Amino acid sequence: MRLEYFQLIDRVVDLDLADRRISCEATVPSVSTVFEGHFPGFPLMPGVLLVEAMAQTSGWLVSSLNNFKRMSFLASVKEAKLRTFVLPGYVLNIESKLVHEGSGYAVLDAKVKNNGKQVCDATITLRVMEFPNPELAGEMLKMAARVGLTPEAAVNA
Repeated sequence: MRLEYFQLIDRVVDLDLADRRISCEATVPSVSTVFEGHFPGFPLMPGVLLVEAMAQTSGWLVSSLNNFKRMSFLASVKEAKLRTFVLPGYVLNIESKLVHEGSGYAVLDAKVKNNGKQVCDATITLRVMEFPNPELAGEMLKMAARVGLTPEAAVNA
């Protein structure tokens, strides 16, 4: 997890395209400038970054389902519940399941767990569209490879 770069997913653990679900893993760094202000003497992972981790996990699923021909942008977050604190060093399991896709949007149910205990959950809506340019498409493929996703892996999932 690279908080300062908004790269919140370390790796894809499981991808099931038939069931339209994904599971990712992320380790909250022990040290980050984010923790200098949130909060001095009691560092906590900001809730907004937990929501972003759910959105990124959901985005990887939607990209895989679309064979990396389309990308996602966060459109809305509903029913977000932050249930407990997340401390530096926690290993997070982030899961997302597609519940509806159509008219350029995807709706997913997502949750984050630590040691099997639910940390947060939300309904995530993503805007799904063509990549605005080839450079961004290429960069997204590089990031996908970094977390263990490739178009070939998505097709074979």
